[in-house]
Amino acid sequence: MLPKSLALIDDDKEYAEFLAQYLQEQGVRVVVFSDSNDLLVHADPYGYQFYLVDLMLPGIDGVDLIKLLRRRTTAGLVVVSGRLAPDVFKDVISAGADMYLTKPVQFEQVALAIKAVHRRINSNGQISAEWRLERRTGQLVAPDGARVDLSDIDQTLMECFVEAGGEVVSRDTLRQRIGKSDDNETTDGLNATIYRLRRCIERATPLLVPLQSKSRVGYVFRAPLTAA
Repeated sequence: MLPKSLALIDDDKEYAEFLAQYLQEQGVRVVVFSDSNDLLVHADPYGYQFYLVDLMLPGIDGVDLIKLLRRRTTAGLVVVSGRLAPDVFKDVISAGADMYLTKPVQFEQVALAIKAVHRRINSNGQISAEWRLERRTGQLVAPDGARVDLSDIDQTLMECFVEAGGEVVSRDTLRQRIGKSDDNETTDGLNATIYRLRRCIERATPLLVPLQSKSRVGYVFRAPLTAA
């Protein structure tokens, strides 16, 4: 079974165009990015079910991109690259890639690799351990025991996600609860507030941060979350 959506990050435009066309004929919705920064500024860069990543990219390097993606998503990730440095395989697997294919590679082989990785991920269930909001201490406790100190606004946000029970919380609801304006571009807007909360969690624990955006809708905490 192939994923429903896939981000293809490769600056070889001709190769990316034909590979995207091949995968789309198999029923996959493919979005092509020729620059890693183009993916990162996309409305929902971590919302794809699968990622195909080249290593020699404009913007941030492919290995660094893999590390960044792995902090935000457990989606399947396969590297397809012509880089042949001695330690490249070790580097990409250590960064979080599921598989490495060396160019030139047949499109059919790429599709088979995607199917294999996607099947394994689905069979694992991707069930996350429980996170806990401690109201008395004002901390978020990660599954590994790490404690994240929360500001008053952070705690209000987390209360919204507790109440939502794993469902998406709309941007309007979050803005109303924390008293932010409708201007998404201000430094004190909702996007900036969510970004700071994510960074606080990332600094406290190496675990995947389950706080994700839902394009044009809002945000969701994709892990079991309780409060006490």
